[in-house]
Amino acid sequence: MINKTVKNVSEACADIRDGATIMFGGFGLCGIPENCIAELVKMNVKNLTCISNNAGVDNFGLGLLLHQKQIKKMISSYVGENAEFERQLLSGELEVELIPQGTLATRCMATGYGMPAIFTPAGVGTEVAEGKEIRNFNGKDYLLEYAFDSDFAIVKAWKGDTAGNLIYKSTARNFNPMMAMAGKITIAEVEELVEAGELEPDQIHTPGIYVHRIFEGKNYEKRIEKRTVRDKI
Repeated sequence: MINKTVKNVSEACADIRDGATIMFGGFGLCGIPENCIAELVKMNVKNLTCISNNAGVDNFGLGLLLHQKQIKKMISSYVGENAEFERQLLSGELEVELIPQGTLATRCMATGYGMPAIFTPAGVGTEVAEGKEIRNFNGKDYLLEYAFDSDFAIVKAWKGDTAGNLIYKSTARNFNPMMAMAGKITIAEVEELVEAGELEPDQIHTPGIYVHRIFEGKNYEKRIEKRTVRDKI
C-alpha cells in the first residue's frame, strides 16, 4: 500500500504555480481547506482560476486570496457574502462564471468519472445558455456543459489515512467528495491522520486511489459564514 503522506501544508502545495486552475472543496465556510488556502496566500501565487461553491467571506476562506488579488477567475454558484468579490466584479478586475449549483456539482462529478460533458435542463432559456449547444431529448431541451479541467483539487476531511482514504463529517462532506475525484492532483488536509487500515472500510467516503497527497492540518477555526438564531420563544 502506498504512503501518500507529506510532512506539512508547505510540502503539499509546493508545486502550485501562477495560472493554476484549482478546485476547492467546501460549502460556504463549512469543510473548506483552511490550511491550504492560508498557504497559497503565503506563497502569493497569482492568476488563479478557482472552482468553488463560493468565494468565501471578506476575511476568511477564498476571500483571503481575493484580498491579495491572487484570483483571476472565479467559477462558482454562490458568491453573496463577499464585498471584495463584488467590488472586483463590478470594477472588471475579476472574471466570474456563475453556474447553477447542481450543474457545478455534476460537472465536477463528470470530471471524476472521466466523462467529457453532461446535458442538463438547468439554465435553458436564460443567460446561462448563451453560446452553448442545446439538444432536445424526448421533447425537452438540455444544455451541453463540459466537465472541468483542473490542475489541482484541494479538499478537507475529518479523518484520513496514509493511503489517502478520507472520511468527511456531516455537512462538511458537501462538495469535497466529488472534487476529490476530479483533480489531476488531489491534495487532502485532514483533522486526524491515522495509519492505513485503521479506518472502518464501510465508513470511507473517498477511496485513496483519488488522493495524491495527504497531511494533518492544524488550528482549524471552522467559522460560521452567517450566524442566524431564532428569537427566544
